[in-house]
Amino acid sequence: MTDARAKRAEGSGKVVAVRGPVLDIAIEGGLPELHDAVIVTEGDVTVLAEVQAHLTDRVVRAIAMHPTQGVARGAAVALTGAPIEVPVGDAVLGRLVNIMGEPADRGTAIPPGTPRRPIHAPAPSISRQRGATELFSTGIKVIDLLAPLAQGGKAAMFGGAGVGKTVLVMELIHAMVAGYSGISVFAGVGERCREGHEMLNEMKSTGVLDQTVLVYGQMNEPPGARWRVPLTAMTISEYFRDEKSRNVLLLMDNVFRFVQAGSEVSGLLGRMPSRVGYQPTLETEVADLQERIASVGNASVTAIEAVYVPADDFTDPAVGAISSHVDSMVVLSRQLAAEGIYPAIDPIATTSILLDPTVVGQDHVDIAGRVREVIEHYRELRDVIALLGVEELGAEERRAVGRARRLQRFLTQPFFVAAGFSGMEGRSVQLKDTIAGCRAILDGECDDWEESALYMIGTLDEARDKQKKLKDRDAARTRVGA
Repeated sequence: MTDARAKRAEGSGKVVAVRGPVLDIAIEGGLPELHDAVIVTEGDVTVLAEVQAHLTDRVVRAIAMHPTQGVARGAAVALTGAPIEVPVGDAVLGRLVNIMGEPADRGTAIPPGTPRRPIHAPAPSISRQRGATELFSTGIKVIDLLAPLAQGGKAAMFGGAGVGKTVLVMELIHAMVAGYSGISVFAGVGERCREGHEMLNEMKSTGVLDQTVLVYGQMNEPPGARWRVPLTAMTISEYFRDEKSRNVLLLMDNVFRFVQAGSEVSGLLGRMPSRVGYQPTLETEVADLQERIASVGNASVTAIEAVYVPADDFTDPAVGAISSHVDSMVVLSRQLAAEGIYPAIDPIATTSILLDPTVVGQDHVDIAGRVREVIEHYRELRDVIALLGVEELGAEERRAVGRARRLQRFLTQPFFVAAGFSGMEGRSVQLKDTIAGCRAILDGECDDWEESALYMIGTLDEARDKQKKLKDRDAARTRVGA
């Protein structure tokens, strides 16, 4: 313990007010700094809290990380002199832990000699960071084509309730198992209890649990615990990146609930709300987390984040704050999901700064641009088609509509993690096959194919075989009818 920390830990205090998860504490001695952890003890009840405000020169306000039932005025408070610290390193691999790094998987306790790190840390300086241009292949056609991911970058999956964000994140986890040799850290922010156990079982069944850390702050926990879960996961990730020089895949589901928990904390602390009722510190809180995700030296932290979009409103301040930090933005569409297009990724709104000729090559950029152009033209014509029918369009426009519909279906694919529900084996497609398939459709090679031949398949060769079977089936029916 440093001298400064020891001096901050010298004092003590007692609780003078309890309002749900908010504790007002009178301090004897020097005031703890903001974000310092304090430990409240009342009989058999022990509560960890984090200092959030200095009310006077003797009283601080803290937010509890545990339920405060049983805590009363006069409860003893011990100062730690430091922020919340969590265990890091090999001891947490293969474990499901809570915000404090305590096991939540009914396994053995974390060994006492395990190194610990504070959850609050500055982002790496710009001089230490390196650019992220090495592509991260996912095997998901629409993502690899229109929103390529970078190792050391940040990608976010935006969508409303029930459009497939969690399934998409789980499929990405599955995709990374074969081709990714680093550490995976999963942060479940405000998730349901069953989802943590489902994720744990999924990791066990795929054999990657020994290289994975699961950090959960469940939705039945106090807002303070849900608020700090991403920081705990980020701290564990930074240790492997900086101390072990290991690449880390950081998965977060759901980042909106991190913002939501911060809004709850802000209201409990009595702060004036900002736009749409969000906390006035929204941008700062999001930036403090996102700027820590970076490549340093020979190792990187790559983030894949699911982001709930409230009421499908992409102008929501939380969505805007998060999207400003990401490199690749994958947008899920409720309309496409309703049409049975899965993954329900909007090819027009989905973007990536890596879709650049100097990174992915001119051919990739050209095909992606043509795909977007054709699908956008089809969308412009949908109202006309709904009113008058496709027969009223000119020959050129009918051809463009057919190609757009075939492209939409070609960019669907069955997921491995959904095989139990769909009855179809998952597909992983290499980027070159995706580009070749899109080029063939754009050039008119598939104009006379059934649209269903391109639906829920992998490569164009699979679609070609499916088309042949459909053609043979129709020919057989014709013979029987004759």
